[in-house]
Amino acid sequence: METTTPTTSETSNAWLFDDSSIPDPHGKGEAAVRFVRALRHPKSNLQNHAFQLDRWQERIIRRVYGDTKPDGTRRIKTVFALIPRGNRKTTLGSALCLVGLGPERIPRSQVVSAAVDRDQSRIALEEMTGIIRAHPRLEEAFQIQDTKNRITHRRSGAFYRAMSADAATAHGRTPVFALVDELHAWKKRDLWDAIKTGLVKTPGSLLVITTTAGIGRENIAYDMYAYARQVASGAIEDDAFLPILFEADKDEDWRDESVWHRVNPGLSCVPPYPDIDGMRQMVREAEHRPADRAMFQQLHLNIWQDGAANPEWDLGIWDQCVSEVDLEALRGKRAWLSADLAKRTDLAAVAACIELEDGRYALHVQSFAPEEGIRRRADNDSAPYQLWAEQGYLTACPGDIVDRGIIEEHIRRLCGLLDVQEVAFDQYLAREIMENLEADGIPVAAFPQTLANYAKPVDDFEQLMLTRHVVHDGNPCLRWAIGNVVMMADQSGNRRPNKARAADRIDPAVSAIMSCGRAVAGASGLSMYETADESAFHF
Repeated sequence: METTTPTTSETSNAWLFDDSSIPDPHGKGEAAVRFVRALRHPKSNLQNHAFQLDRWQERIIRRVYGDTKPDGTRRIKTVFALIPRGNRKTTLGSALCLVGLGPERIPRSQVVSAAVDRDQSRIALEEMTGIIRAHPRLEEAFQIQDTKNRITHRRSGAFYRAMSADAATAHGRTPVFALVDELHAWKKRDLWDAIKTGLVKTPGSLLVITTTAGIGRENIAYDMYAYARQVASGAIEDDAFLPILFEADKDEDWRDESVWHRVNPGLSCVPPYPDIDGMRQMVREAEHRPADRAMFQQLHLNIWQDGAANPEWDLGIWDQCVSEVDLEALRGKRAWLSADLAKRTDLAAVAACIELEDGRYALHVQSFAPEEGIRRRADNDSAPYQLWAEQGYLTACPGDIVDRGIIEEHIRRLCGLLDVQEVAFDQYLAREIMENLEADGIPVAAFPQTLANYAKPVDDFEQLMLTRHVVHDGNPCLRWAIGNVVMMADQSGNRRPNKARAADRIDPAVSAIMSCGRAVAGASGLSMYETADESAFHF
C-alpha cells in the first residue's frame, strides 16, 4: 500500500485536531476560552448570537494563553498564523484583542491591531465594535470612539487602537498585545519596526500575526514565514514562537478537494466555511486562466507565489542553477557584458556572462542604486536594498542618483579581469559611457530595446536556464528581479521584458538576458552586428 509523507503543516498542526492535552497550569487558557465563549457576535447563527468558537480556534487560544512558564508568565510571545482567506481569521483576531482588554487586561495598557491601510485596519475595529454592541455588559464597560479608531475600557483606562502601515503615527507605541493582519501586503517596515520594538518594552507582551500567503521572498512576511517553517520543522528551537501553518505543497493538485479540506480548517466545522461551492466555481474558471489559478493557490491554499502574479519563469528551476561564481578564479575567460542603466534615480545593473569549458556559462550581476533614500526605495519596491548592499550584491552610490561613473569603473574592472568580447548597452541612456569605453579600445555595442532585438536573447536565456547551462551565485537581488519578469509578445511568439507590467523592478534580470543572449551569439561566432537590427548602430 502506497504511503505519503506528511507535510510540514500537517505535522505541525496535528495538535489542533487531536485529543492531546494542552498545558494550562495557571488556568489562563481556560479563562481566555470562557471569556470568548461569553461574547456575542451579531452575525452568529447560534442561540442569543453566541460567539462561534470552533474547536481549532479554541485550541489555539488554550495553547497561546494556557501554556505558561512555571512562574505564570507568558511562554509564547509570537504567533504566526498562516490561514487561507475565508476562515474567519479576522474574527478570531478581534476576539484575541478583546481578550487583551478582558482577562489579560492591564490598567492603562495598549492593545493594537495593524493592517496595510486604513480601510483594512478598520475591519478588526468594526468586528470588535459589533461584538461589544451585541452584549449590554460590554457596551457599558467600553467606550467606542469610532472617529479615533479607538475602544477604551472605562474603568481601567486600557484601550485598543486600530493602526495602518500607511500612516505616519507609528512610533511611541508600547502595546502589550498586537494583532498584525495580512502581513503579506505590507510594503513599508515603519509600523512593523515600531510594533516590534514597542512590544519588548512591556513584560508579557504578545504578537499575533494572521495572514495569507504572499508574493515574492524579499519582504517582511516571507521572512517571518520562513522562520515559522523552520520552527515547525524543528530546524530551529524556539518555544516562544508558535507557528500555525495551513498550507498546501506547491506540487499538490490545487483542484483536489481533500487538499482544500486539509488547508482550510473552517471546512471541518458545522456549518463549514468558506463556501466550498464558491471555491469549486473559482477552480472551474481558473482552469483556463493562469492568473486566477495563481490567485486561488495563494489565497485559498496558502501556496507562496514567486515574484509576479503570473511570472514568466519557475524560480524553482532558477534555484537549481546555483553554484559558486568566483570572478578571480575565472580570470582571463571570455565574457560578454551588458548594462541596464534605467533612470538615474532607479535601479541599474551590470551583468557578465562568462564562458566555461564545459559549455556552460557563469552569470555575475551587480546592481546599483542611490544611497540616499535607500530605505524609502526599499519600502516602495518591497525589496531589502540595504541588506543586499551589505551582502555585496548592490552598490549604494553616494547621493540621490546612480553615479554612472561608478558603473563605468565597475565595467572597466571587469574588462581588466575577464577577456571581454563585448559590452552591450541601451544607447539611449549610455551614450557617454559608450564613447568613453570605446575611446579606450573596449568593444561596445548598442542593444536596442525592441521586441525584435530581444526575441533571440530571451529564448537563449530561457534555454540556458531550462537546461541548467547557466550557473549563478544565488544573488537574491537578481532572483527577485527574475521572479518579477513578465513578457510582451507578438503573434509570432517573439518576446521582450515588459517593465510596465512587471510586479516590481526587473533591471538586473534585463541585464542578465542581454548578456546571456550576446554570449550565446558570440560563442557561435556571431557578433552584435550580425544579430541585431540595423538601428543598433546609429549612436
